Amino acid sequence: MKSLRIGIACYPTFGGSGVMATELGLALADRGHEIHFFSYARPSRLSAYHRGVEFHNVSVSSYPLFQYPPYDLALASSMRAIMEERSLDILHVHYAVPHAICAHLAREMCSGCGARIVTTLHGTDITILGRDPSYREVIAFGLQQSDAVVSVSGWLEQQTREVFGYEGTIHVLPNFVDAERFRPRSNDDVRRGLTSGRDRQLIVHVSNFRALKRASETVDVLQRLGPESNASLVLVGDGPDLSLVRDHAARLGLLDRIRFLGEIENVEEVVAACDVALYPTESESFGLAALEAMATSVPVVTTRVGGVPEVVVDGETGLLHEVGDVDGMTASVRTLLTDSDLNARMGAQGRQRALELFSLDSLLLRHEQLYSSLIAGR
Repeated sequence: MKSLRIGIACYPTFGGSGVMATELGLALADRGHEIHFFSYARPSRLSAYHRGVEFHNVSVSSYPLFQYPPYDLALASSMRAIMEERSLDILHVHYAVPHAICAHLAREMCSGCGARIVTTLHGTDITILGRDPSYREVIAFGLQQSDAVVSVSGWLEQQTREVFGYEGTIHVLPNFVDAERFRPRSNDDVRRGLTSGRDRQLIVHVSNFRALKRASETVDVLQRLGPESNASLVLVGDGPDLSLVRDHAARLGLLDRIRFLGEIENVEEVVAACDVALYPTESESFGLAALEAMATSVPVVTTRVGGVPEVVVDGETGLLHEVGDVDGMTASVRTLLTDSDLNARMGAQGRQRALELFSLDSLLLRHEQLYSSLIAGR
């Protein structure tokens, strides 16, 4: 298809919506499209330079009248300027608030601009904010003003219809994984660095450490594996609950068995060096971190919530439990750490599922087809 000019608005944090938006933009740029990112900080997976990509840092002026800086107005203004300057074809916003409303406002301010607005829903913008009276009608209006609405899972599509009574078309385009980047690899050096030279097995957890991720339960699992276990826990990412997780680990006397890596660029190398991925989340519209672990042939222990069963097949690519079932998750982690044949089989099946259903190339093509259909219908 012809090269398009595409604007992408997202949150810059380590969470799934920002990660997926960034990966999509970078992949589109590699296919010859012109990409413009909008956010208040550089997204965590956006390198300083990437061919075909520009980053527009949305700055908000401080003014004594404003108790809270009006980021949404600054974002809309930045979108409008680039929409007009570069004649954007598509404005693809990730997460409904405030991005969908900002995109609509930007287009209204840009006389003659024909950019089509695509809004991708990622989860809590529907399941939590969508049920909040302060945001419900605003989100509904944003969906109505979008030229296309995208959901990352069938489960989230159903939630959107139930919460808003939405009857329009929702395109289910699941998150994807770059299987060349996230792949099985021999990571002896990385593994030695994570274990400080000790012969340990590694449990990994990658998240933005919000309360719904229940990251403290990864520490509880580590404790319940018992002193006879040689497992260590690797925590990747940052967020509001990280200090609580650290304090919890300190109370249990487990700090010497946990590595806090923060937000890192080589997350794929770290995940591939581990033995089990553990996600005790209470809400997940898709499960991107679980998919990335599967792509590296690392089996997953997680919860049976939201869109997760669309990604992780219980008993084949991982083991699913009810939310809060720490004992069950502990038993599953122990099994995968001690049964090397089962670990290898689930890992291989996870890799195969990632390749067959969630490959970068197939999902990238589906996004391009959506863009083309919107442009053709102008």
